[in-house]
Amino acid sequence: MNFKKTIFLFFFILFLTSCADYKSNNISKDIEKKYYSSNGFALIYEDSLYKEGVINKRIDNSKIIVMHSFLKINTPVRIINPENLSFIETKIIKKANYPKIFNLAISKEIARILGLDPENPYIELHEYKKNKTFIAKEGSIFDEEKNVAAKVPVDEIKVDELTVEKIKVEKKITKKNKFTIIISDFYYMDSAYNLKKRLAAETKIDKFVVKKINSDTYRLMLGPFENFNALKSSYISLNNLGFEELNIYKE
Repeated sequence: MNFKKTIFLFFFILFLTSCADYKSNNISKDIEKKYYSSNGFALIYEDSLYKEGVINKRIDNSKIIVMHSFLKINTPVRIINPENLSFIETKIIKKANYPKIFNLAISKEIARILGLDPENPYIELHEYKKNKTFIAKEGSIFDEEKNVAAKVPVDEIKVDELTVEKIKVEKKITKKNKFTIIISDFYYMDSAYNLKKRLAAETKIDKFVVKKINSDTYRLMLGPFENFNALKSSYISLNNLGFEELNIYKE
């Protein structure tokens, strides 16, 4: 009797396990792919960057070309300039190696289309679902918005609602961006200062700073920098010394 119960229990458990596996397989098929999305800086290609070994692939600057470090070739992507809402939809042409400070590498033609500021080439990058037919296209803010923007002074914003009343003109607060490279946190102050001294000697950069965060944390930083171009060479210098995945703090 006990033996029969044992056999029955064994097959019952096996049946439940099979059902669970079947359900989980179905669920996994229903889960949609998560598409890559990130915000950061674009590397605008120059031949000098290839010659100096900053990037390992060439780009024809007269064409619409995008390269990424790990997204697959032919991955459809949308690149947006959040400053003016211009965007371009295209594909990853090649994989390339470049400093991790950059989110992707683009041709000058793309930078022109997006109206990127070479000093701070900040972009939004979004992968999206493939269609059976794909045509590269570009976009921008509507012509009406362009006309309004052209007539309004740079230091003012004026918004008209579909009513008789008009909203008062408000001054646009323009804040200068400042960037700081976070190198590492230390428990001992001496450790932070020793590395600061060594890095200053090896890089010939005098912007290293040690900041006390709390009673047992001392942070070694580099900066501040007024713009991205000023920060870029220092970041690459630290990469060449083996410092990777460095965080950048934007004030």
